[in-house]
Amino acid sequence: MEMIVLTAIVLLVLGAIFLFPKSNKKGKAKNTQSKSIGVKNLRAYTKEEISKHNTRTDCWITVKDKVYDVTPYVEEHPGGDAILNNAGRDSTEGFYGPQHATRVFDMVDEFYIGDLKN
Repeated sequence: MEMIVLTAIVLLVLGAIFLFPKSNKKGKAKNTQSKSIGVKNLRAYTKEEISKHNTRTDCWITVKDKVYDVTPYVEEHPGGDAILNNAGRDSTEGFYGPQHATRVFDMVDEFYIGDLKN
């Protein structure tokens, strides 16, 4: 009798696992929440404003007229200080260079702060 009950419980647990699969958004719930709580104040920046952010501790770049504050990423950049070559300036050419994996195009979105003012 105990074996039948134990088998039934195991089958119920396995059935629940298959009926209620894991979410495809694993690990994204936290980011979604923080985005809704800490909505960025996006705006347009002039080249002059961007040029002031040209150091390791304050690094902005532009890529295709979008402005990114990549300061938190400078120390993690796999290419070392190469990210600083265009700090405070247009980095479009370097950004689309062959050295970057395709994941960089998704990663950069978290650093987006606004657009380049014409």
